[in-house]
Amino acid sequence: MTATLDWAEFAAREFEPASAHQRWTTPGALARHMDPNTVQTAALDLLDANLVDVAEGRCRRLMWSMPPQEGKSERTSRRFPLWLLMQNPDLRIGIVSYEKGVARRWGRAIRNDISSHPELGLTVRNDTAAAHEWQLEGHLGGVYSVGIGGALTSRPVDVLLIDDPLKGRKEADSEAYRKACKDFYTDTARTRLGPNAMQIIIQTRWHEDDLTGWLLAGPSGHEWRYINIPAQADSDDDPLGREPGQYLVSARGRSAEDWEATKRDVGARTWAALYQGRPAPAEGSLFKRSHWRWYTAPRAVRREDGTMWAHGADEVIQSWDMAFKDTKVSDFVVGQVWARYGGEAYLLDQIRERLDFPATAQAVKALTAKWPQSHAKLVEDKANGPAIIAQLRATVPGLIPITPKDSKYARASAVAPFVESGNVYLPDPTLAPWIDEYVVEHTSFPNSSHDDQVDTTSQALHRLLAGQSGAEQAMDYLRAYQNAAQPRTAA
Repeated sequence: MTATLDWAEFAAREFEPASAHQRWTTPGALARHMDPNTVQTAALDLLDANLVDVAEGRCRRLMWSMPPQEGKSERTSRRFPLWLLMQNPDLRIGIVSYEKGVARRWGRAIRNDISSHPELGLTVRNDTAAAHEWQLEGHLGGVYSVGIGGALTSRPVDVLLIDDPLKGRKEADSEAYRKACKDFYTDTARTRLGPNAMQIIIQTRWHEDDLTGWLLAGPSGHEWRYINIPAQADSDDDPLGREPGQYLVSARGRSAEDWEATKRDVGARTWAALYQGRPAPAEGSLFKRSHWRWYTAPRAVRREDGTMWAHGADEVIQSWDMAFKDTKVSDFVVGQVWARYGGEAYLLDQIRERLDFPATAQAVKALTAKWPQSHAKLVEDKANGPAIIAQLRATVPGLIPITPKDSKYARASAVAPFVESGNVYLPDPTLAPWIDEYVVEHTSFPNSSHDDQVDTTSQALHRLLAGQSGAEQAMDYLRAYQNAAQPRTAA
């Protein structure tokens, strides 16, 4: 289930006049009252709108993932419980985190906020005022804080907040710890909830089988509203309405340059999981990380004229996957250069960028000029592929349209055994810094947000290693010749 809230409109009406207990219409408005230095971003506006949606019964189960240190925990585990208690002081709120000390910190902060702000109209009972467990004077409501594996026996819970159930990579990669999280939810937390209880899980994603991933894949997955805010927009339906490639406006003041530096420093796997909210199996499913082979010495030399040449190669080809004809900016254009030495294929070079039609045509010309040995240029006969062939056939020889006969997964499955058997070699990261993202996309397939590199690789390996018959190759070259012989129409 996805959000349908107009969060911008919601944020704009935060400060409408209201009664004393309702003057702060969202947790964000209350946060700014409590701390005037609070930074409110578009992502936190959207989070506020969804939290209010939970409070008002339009959504009872909310999952929220977002990059670390962008204000999600402060808003959800500190300001939201206080805001809820102001609406209904009889709510019994359970806050859960990966360890009791972290959860207790939130309980203490809320308790202290109440004590230092009498204008909120709430008072904590003196006889139940521990940091991890306290109750409001004259009401049933209060906060109980517990770590994963802690006890909730005899404590009914009206609002369950699970904030970062995984501490880090070590716990995320531990099947035993992930099972402990699931067991705590099913055997402890879930049993304390009433039929109309609110449930919120907020976290940075570490693993595809974390609590969020496990619940979404389960029988009640459709009952959860799941919203993921990636650090960098990577689709046309970004929750914040950003264009693909745009970075998150940061509550911490991170600039685009800071995001880029973080992306380089943490590596593709961590970036995909923690910052993009799209974790993948460490080993991969169809393409396993350990199956790839690596070469550390360059397989090609640069000649005096600047062109590249792979000495001793039996065949050198290009493989292209173009952006869609409707020029959606989220699609990547991918062009790869592959060489075959006997029964082994080597990835030599790659272009992967968001390009419009003229820039795509120029990229094909540039890669062809750089690698004159790559006579066959495979172009998927979809998206902008046919238009590129028509545009370039008189100036770039060897453009061969390839019509996929099977699904993306079927095509990838057909060539995956060559990777598993060690017949496919990739350049070491010291030779190709972009290779890390290439591997992550393959290990994430078919669940990654993009599969352009997978499609291009499948196309190349089918030609080089899948035993394409001489007749099939002859037909490919015939189609290329016929395309070149056809009269050009005006562009």
